[in-house]
Amino acid sequence: MPLLEITNVTKDFGGLEALSNISMQINDGDIISLIGPNGAGKTTLFNCITGTMPPTSGSIKFLGTQLIGLPPHEVARQGIARTFQHIRLFNRMTVMDNVMVGNDHTGRTGIFSALLRPPRVAREENTSREKCHEVLSMFGERLLPRLAQSADMLSYANRRRLEIARALVSDPRLILLDEPTAGMNPHETQGVVDLIRSIRQRGHTVLVIEHKMKVVMTVSDRIVVLDHGEKIAEGTPDEIAGNTNVIEAYMGGRQRAQTQ
Repeated sequence: MPLLEITNVTKDFGGLEALSNISMQINDGDIISLIGPNGAGKTTLFNCITGTMPPTSGSIKFLGTQLIGLPPHEVARQGIARTFQHIRLFNRMTVMDNVMVGNDHTGRTGIFSALLRPPRVAREENTSREKCHEVLSMFGERLLPRLAQSADMLSYANRRRLEIARALVSDPRLILLDEPTAGMNPHETQGVVDLIRSIRQRGHTVLVIEHKMKVVMTVSDRIVVLDHGEKIAEGTPDEIAGNTNVIEAYMGGRQRAQTQ
């Protein structure tokens, strides 16, 4: 059984199809890159998978369970976590507290327990902090010395890292990374490539939207290419590098941008 099975997914915005009959499968342990020109529908597909934007038609199954119709928090409980194209953090909360938010759904503390704070609540919080610290250790000196800093004090690259840490702490089977290297220099970008490999080694499957082709060709097992809401190619990095449809889509995108 595929980990994630997407079948004929279409998303229609009042007659404009952002996605048209998209089908793909992701197997356990894969690193799959989703690429395409701006406006190709990549983030829209992420939104459909995670329940923030239900598709107009089609099927999305995770380990055989239909995701369409589930709210985002229930999709997360199934074992899917994500980051966002535009970073979404709690800016006035500390680094540690931001990561703890990602682990909140695993706790059993209700509103009354939180107010009365019996010993069980303290034990649960300590366990959560230990788990968050273990995830943050993947980021070394980038985040560990800054646990008590508020998120808005971090550099752009560290804010990206923090969002990935928050997604990882929920122990997802599948993690969706939306442009994780955006705005990073070559050294920082290589760090994210190494991080994606480490994420797989921890037992997670990765679906990543990425525009830097060096990253895509380096880290991917398979690549899925979208253009104008349609899947135009799928294959290994070598197969995609020589695909004329992919080359045309990217060259066409550059030519349109130059004429605007």
